[in-house]
Amino acid sequence: MTTRRTRPAPRPPEGTPPRAELARQARAVLADAVRIAHWAAGTPGPGAAAPLAAHALERAATALELSPAQVRAGWDRARLAGLVELHGDTARPGWRLRAWDRDDSAVLRGWVALFDAWSLVHAAPEGIEAGAVAEAVEAVPQVLSLLQLSAGSVTVPALLDLLGQRVAELQEERCEVPLGPGRSAPAASAAPAETAADQAATAGPARSADLNALLLDWALEGLAAVGALTLGKGHATLTPLGNWAVWVKLEQICVAAQSPAGNIEQSAADMLLGCARLTPGPARDEYRAWLAARTVGSAVAELLAVARGEDALLRGLAFEALRVVGAPAEPEVRAVLAEPSLRPYALLWLAEYEGYDPDDAQDVLSREEATWLWVDTAAAVADHGETGLLVRHLDSAVQGTVPALLDEVRAVGHPRTVQVLVALAAAHPDPALAKAVRRAAFQVHTGGA
Repeated sequence: MTTRRTRPAPRPPEGTPPRAELARQARAVLADAVRIAHWAAGTPGPGAAAPLAAHALERAATALELSPAQVRAGWDRARLAGLVELHGDTARPGWRLRAWDRDDSAVLRGWVALFDAWSLVHAAPEGIEAGAVAEAVEAVPQVLSLLQLSAGSVTVPALLDLLGQRVAELQEERCEVPLGPGRSAPAASAAPAETAADQAATAGPARSADLNALLLDWALEGLAAVGALTLGKGHATLTPLGNWAVWVKLEQICVAAQSPAGNIEQSAADMLLGCARLTPGPARDEYRAWLAARTVGSAVAELLAVARGEDALLRGLAFEALRVVGAPAEPEVRAVLAEPSLRPYALLWLAEYEGYDPDDAQDVLSREEATWLWVDTAAAVADHGETGLLVRHLDSAVQGTVPALLDEVRAVGHPRTVQVLVALAAAHPDPALAKAVRRAAFQVHTGGA
């Protein structure tokens, strides 16, 4: 047996307000979004769908005494912060809205979700290539780190220098060659309406600094719009909320960047397979370490790609890793609810994320979804587990009897149904039950009743 030293819980930097005060500030930032979320959730009919229809926008502006622009901005924030959920054309209150006045953790998680989505809150300048915008977004964490470590205001030129360095590193990692000064400029008559961004794309390295400056201004304005920093004349300063959020993210990286089992450099599939026989605690350590070495967006996308594969064990483990991601994964997890193979896992993930006890989370599944998940889990056991475990898996079915289970398993349409039933029949010690299971497998295979 090996022992590991435990690390004491880290303390936020000196001067960080208590959580109750941070939550108060977060409530202030999202005050309009909360009002609009309450209005939308209480409005019958399809008028609260996104984007807000013109008549709904006018009704909301009148009812809340806000301008249409304020309503539209507050609506976007409410959605990004998880205060409302869209179900078709109907807006329903999210769990955070229900907990808003009593749960400081829910408030802070909602604000962090908005903070993570700053690039959606404040639209990028028109005419800039999507790749340049993406590079700026990817470079912003370094800008925020400098602001946090400086414990005060930082001049815009210093931030611009750092942004330029990070963008250059990203381009070098992708083996991109910047346009050289020898490239001929287009004739003036060819593009009379040329934007600043178009010029930046054609004028080589001398213009790249101007493009970076434009993108930095956009990023700082976006972060200020969500309450993460304040802008002064030629300098920027993190707010207490922004300082706390950046410290939390840096601390998570420092804690998680050590991979006890050495899976950091592995693909998601190989990492999950390497964690398959670990107990939950060490497995979560591995997930954190693997996640810390990647951007959240790329890590979530890779985990969901693995979950869409044929290996049911990796599907379940991918959602375990997504539980470690937490709030930043919520939009992507909600987006896969329409995929039948991922829907049961996504529903359970969202239920636990919204505060359900894991033992009660199964209640959110329909009978068909629970049956599909039973077959998928049985497939994972059949592929990777022991014979006795597959037999014991029968006890976890929602159906009260084996005949009822077989009827519903046949109807649910899981692609691994035949293999699961054949493996179960081979493993079960009761000859009569094994015969019934084999018959069910044959009926599914031949399409019989």
